[in-house]
Amino acid sequence: MPVWLRAVAFLLLVPGAIAGWLPWYVAGAPALVPQRETMQSWVGLVVVTCGAAVVLRCTRDFVRRGRGTPAPYDPPVALVTSGLYRLSRNPMYVGVLMMIVGQAFWYHSGSVFIYAVVVGIAFHARVRLYEEPRLARSFGPAYADYCARVPRWLPNRAARLKRSA
Repeated sequence: MPVWLRAVAFLLLVPGAIAGWLPWYVAGAPALVPQRETMQSWVGLVVVTCGAAVVLRCTRDFVRRGRGTPAPYDPPVALVTSGLYRLSRNPMYVGVLMMIVGQAFWYHSGSVFIYAVVVGIAFHARVRLYEEPRLARSFGPAYADYCARVPRWLPNRAARLKRSA
């Protein structure tokens, strides 16, 4: 099966469930179109759309530059440090969280926001306990240098100054 097809299958199953079906379920399975259109709903739609764009861009980078998928059982064979990965070591997780938070706004749901916090904590634990040690073993000094230059989650001014120096 081609790498791009494996990546699409993973996206539909894992991020599709975590950032698609589960937030909808946690919100109480509401109508997909809000009953009342408010500024909060529109903000939610924009945040979901931006998060989805981040996830799709990161997946494309994994396939094209890393020659692999976001799936842990089919990871990239090359360290991906360009595209959104030059700003954050984990932009795909950030994109998934954006999609969940956007749905909290879209559905006017505090429960979905709490779900986003729980998912964020789980992502952080996974990154610290599993992904970073595995990447350090796989890519050695290249990964250590990457970690020194790029923040784990969100871009910041200090990281931009390091890159320009």
